[in-house]
Amino acid sequence: MNTPSHAILNLAILIAPEQPTATLPIVFGAVLPDVPMFVMYVWAKVIRRQSEYQIWSETYFSPFWQNITHAFHSMPLALIGIFLARYFGWGQAEIIGISAFLHALGDFPVHNEDAHRHFLPFSNYRFISPISYWNPNYHGRVVSFIEKLLVLIATFYVFPLQQSWVSKGLLIAVNFVYLSGYLYIKLFRRCQHVDKEKEWQAT
Repeated sequence: MNTPSHAILNLAILIAPEQPTATLPIVFGAVLPDVPMFVMYVWAKVIRRQSEYQIWSETYFSPFWQNITHAFHSMPLALIGIFLARYFGWGQAEIIGISAFLHALGDFPVHNEDAHRHFLPFSNYRFISPISYWNPNYHGRVVSFIEKLLVLIATFYVFPLQQSWVSKGLLIAVNFVYLSGYLYIKLFRRCQHVDKEKEWQAT
């Protein structure tokens, strides 16, 4: 799933009306597994000056970055972190670990060619899902629509529980970007379809 989706859905699952201060650790844990990907992108784009194609077809799939990314998506490592945090009484760290675990769990069924090794360091197994959250060749459009719909529904629950207008603004911004992007793509495809019909009629 997209990183903002993880943050909002994790908030909906983990936040409690009587514990609104848990927002930051939940969001941090939801974003944490994707941090290596962001670091990789900045390094490749700014320092190495690579093209988007090279970044996502070569650099991202290099063994170095794959090992780091997959380790951050490891469910056993997240569970070990949760257990240690519970044992030592680190409440905030435990919430971060639980949120990171939910991130990995959410990614598990929606990655195809880019599937993670979710069971490191005990196994290199990769679940190659028949669906993808982004790839149209594997029902990406339908999965993306469902993801955005779930985020919108979750936002209605999470929004009143947020005390900061910054967090409320971010919730609105994410949904606005999702909605405007979806409408833009639909409009773009509609225009393409109309143009093709005009070309066909002209011939």
